[in-house]
Amino acid sequence: MSQKKKMPAGRKHNRKGMSTFRQHKRSIVIIFTVLGIMAAMLAVNSVNLYARNQIYKQQEAELKAQIEEQNIRSEKVDEYKEYVKTDDYIKDVAEEKLGLVDPNEILFRPEE
Repeated sequence: MSQKKKMPAGRKHNRKGMSTFRQHKRSIVIIFTVLGIMAAMLAVNSVNLYARNQIYKQQEAELKAQIEEQNIRSEKVDEYKEYVKTDDYIKDVAEEKLGLVDPNEILFRPEE
């Protein structure tokens, strides 16, 4: 029988196993590099999305303010529509535009 060198207990490596480990080591490094690049891209995109979200929130606040202004304006228009239907409006227009007066009123005009 030939004598083989015995390895100490717990250290059983052969040459084939070492080359496989090196090949796996290279693959692991490539995988971690790709994962790192993807994580960096995700971080950059999340910062960009956060900035866009802030802009959209600001635009939303501005649009809500405009909606409120338009609602107030709409209420004023509705009130004016109701006023136009009254006799007071007709009287005001007749006095201002046409120069008409009530029968009991006395009109004083400055001398020209």
